[in-house]
Amino acid sequence: MLQRLLNPFIRLNQRHRSLTCKGLKALCIHQLHTSGAEFTHSYCDGLYPGHIQTTAFQKALLAVGSGVAALHDPYRHDMVAVLGETTGHLALINLRDRMKNDPEGYTILTERPRIRLSTLDLEKMATLPDGTFGREYLRFLEDNKVTPDSRAEVKFVDNEELAYIMLRYREVHDLLHTLLGMPTNMLGEVAVKWFEAAQTGLPMCVLGALLGPLRLNASRLQSLFTSLGPWALQNGRRARCVLSIFYERRWEQRLEDLRQELNIQPPPVILSASNKRGA
Repeated sequence: MLQRLLNPFIRLNQRHRSLTCKGLKALCIHQLHTSGAEFTHSYCDGLYPGHIQTTAFQKALLAVGSGVAALHDPYRHDMVAVLGETTGHLALINLRDRMKNDPEGYTILTERPRIRLSTLDLEKMATLPDGTFGREYLRFLEDNKVTPDSRAEVKFVDNEELAYIMLRYREVHDLLHTLLGMPTNMLGEVAVKWFEAAQTGLPMCVLGALLGPLRLNASRLQSLFTSLGPWALQNGRRARCVLSIFYERRWEQRLEDLRQELNIQPPPVILSASNKRGA
């Protein structure tokens, strides 16, 4: 029933999304550069490296353009990043308050750790016993052929502390895949987005949770709606704030113990790693 209702939208979207994405992207670029040197020099106000100050109108324009582009191709991480930055202000404030009220989260906001290849001791993590968080995270990176260095820097968040929280969310994303036992195929990504939507309230995550299922086939949809989806939403709502965990100090902790500490149940379905977008 749901699929029949969505079919007209899907056909219309397929017909126009290429032109729409190109047009909105061009419009966004035009708007952000029409001020020329004035925009380049006046709006880069030094809140943090790479910051670009934008007006409310420019943020709305970027949000629409990046949202359509992300719907067309959820693997366009640059567009997903822009969407998150231009729509997430209130959710980021709420996440900051939750982190400040948690001793470990407060330490993270104070020390500002980064999860990058340059900050990870991969050789040491490879020697950790199977089942430890660090070893399973390294296995996730290897199996899914991903790297923490692929996460984009923040540009459009007009508060330095909130910008770090957005960056932390991005760098923690792969750790959530490890905690939840989800690969990076489409079904795994949608399940993680359902968890993140319930956990963070970021509009980008909510949009991904709502629209991601449109790209799944019937069997994957059944798995999502009957098991993975309810599990992800329930765990996202009740889990401790996942941004308040100093994961860099938890590599030697057993994954199961960390899940219990965060109040996260193991996944009801085991998915295999796959880099196929429709898998």
